[in-house]
Amino acid sequence: MVDVDLSQPPFSLLDEAGRERVRHGIDLAYFDRDEVILETGQPGEYVFLIHKGEVAELDTSQPGARERIGHYTSGDLFGAISILNGKSRYRFRAEQESLCYLLPKGLFLQLCDDYPAFAEFFRQRLAHKTRLLTEQRAAGGVTMAGFMLARVEECMRPPLCLAATTTIAEAVRTLHEGHADSLLVEGEQGAGMVTKTDLLNALVLEGQSQDTPLSSLAHFTLITVRADQYLFEVLVLMTRHQVERVVVMEAGAPKGVVELTDVLSYFSSRSYVVSLQVEQAGDLEALAAASRRTPELVRALMAQGVKLRFAMGLLAALNGRIIHKAWGFQVEERYRQDSCLMVMGSEGRGEQILKTDQDNGLILEDHLDWPDRAAQMQRFTETLVELGYPRCPGNIMVSNPEWVGTETQWKERIARWVERRDGDSLMKLAIMLDAHADEGNAALLERVRGALFEAASRDELLLSYFARPALHFSTPLTLFGSLKKPQHGIDIKKGGIFPIVHGVRVMALERRIGVTSTLERLDALVEDGRLEARFAEDLGEALSLFTELRLKQQIARLDGEGTPSDKPDRVVVQELSSLERDLLREALHIVKDFKQRLSHRYHLEYS
Repeated sequence: MVDVDLSQPPFSLLDEAGRERVRHGIDLAYFDRDEVILETGQPGEYVFLIHKGEVAELDTSQPGARERIGHYTSGDLFGAISILNGKSRYRFRAEQESLCYLLPKGLFLQLCDDYPAFAEFFRQRLAHKTRLLTEQRAAGGVTMAGFMLARVEECMRPPLCLAATTTIAEAVRTLHEGHADSLLVEGEQGAGMVTKTDLLNALVLEGQSQDTPLSSLAHFTLITVRADQYLFEVLVLMTRHQVERVVVMEAGAPKGVVELTDVLSYFSSRSYVVSLQVEQAGDLEALAAASRRTPELVRALMAQGVKLRFAMGLLAALNGRIIHKAWGFQVEERYRQDSCLMVMGSEGRGEQILKTDQDNGLILEDHLDWPDRAAQMQRFTETLVELGYPRCPGNIMVSNPEWVGTETQWKERIARWVERRDGDSLMKLAIMLDAHADEGNAALLERVRGALFEAASRDELLLSYFARPALHFSTPLTLFGSLKKPQHGIDIKKGGIFPIVHGVRVMALERRIGVTSTLERLDALVEDGRLEARFAEDLGEALSLFTELRLKQQIARLDGEGTPSDKPDRVVVQELSSLERDLLREALHIVKDFKQRLSHRYHLEYS
């Protein structure tokens, strides 16, 4: 029996009996440097798992350096597709003296028959493999099934529905008997909601009679969800809309109610009480204490295998609530409806997880008179610093008069940026495209962004200039299609994240797509017919993978596991698992493909 580590996918998809069959069935073989291990067109007889050495994958139909399409090292495997397809499409050659474990064809096919998940691993695309990586990381605490995959139907209460003519007295008795905190009212315009607090306020504070009908108390603007949605999405919605209940709808009728207390009890981790601490904060000190707990929440989400898209949604909503509270502490009520605080950068796209530099600006109604605005904006910037949001090195903050202006002034600025097309102007246009209204009158930002779309979306020359930065940074792949492996790491932000984010931003500008999230922009581009659904999904999974690898590095620095010289955007390839290397290589090839598409669409090959 050969002693081999089978703890990584795809062997981790087998049970212990299956792994024991592998240990008894494999052998160890030596290959000399430049020896061909598997030839193009040759029937596959073994799956090769590299113990030591390096192997190149060659497309012999391509000339010269272009023939190298892959590179495998310790822990990687190859040859499975050759068995499944009947013959090898490529040549595999040892780059140096190599030792490989050999899993015979017969045993491999038996394992595929006996373990469907094992067989499916070899036919999966990037989107499926990243899900596998997420599941692999979900260890301890709340499990993947109980946390990420929990559905609304598992946590909803049956609705208490009463007629609009029901009296307050009858409603109180119904709530008491049903041990509930809210009920639904059947109104002409659909269902409405009345809570215990509504009833108490009506009787005590407003002095209404017990015979008052519920139709006068009910709130008919409801936050609704479907029974098949993820429970985690509900937590995001509750945080974003500042509500403690959502109504579950089916075929236009109420099917159930989900309470915040039920959701928090289901997740049963103190980390998820951060949102409640933010809401309950009555002063800056309490808000800062709650804000400091967000890294704890991030660690819990990552440890429990939550899909990054959901984690980003929750953290974006939570950061929005922190900024909302801070704005409320600093800005008088009379100025709020005639102004719009916008957040930009990763916060504007809803892609900020750990706190990053401030990126914000302010739009004012043309008629607004706000004498001490500059002093209040300076205090607001300092408040955000106290809450853990560092100053922006580029000074893109409301304390900078260049990022504050009336609606007319903002439209004039955009017109100048579009006309100039220089590097600074294009950067500012990109910043504005990601702007999201966080406080105040969102219509102000919509009108300003509308002017941006009108001025820029049909300008082919501007779009070409605007798209160029997506190609500024090289993809960290060698000429032969394998990962570059500098000891200090590869810059995952420049090589992976930025080309996707900015390339998708350019396409969104051209199509006048209003959403700011990169993943939502991808969905909109698919709906618009500009991207194929499969390619957009792979781009989204690649972005999530890059972001997660980067986040891992950032958390390690927070936990003191890295050194002060560690750069948060750099990933050391040698420290990744075999599956992570495989995913990273595939994801970077997708980025390379995307950049070629951008180059062709915006004629960047001539720039």
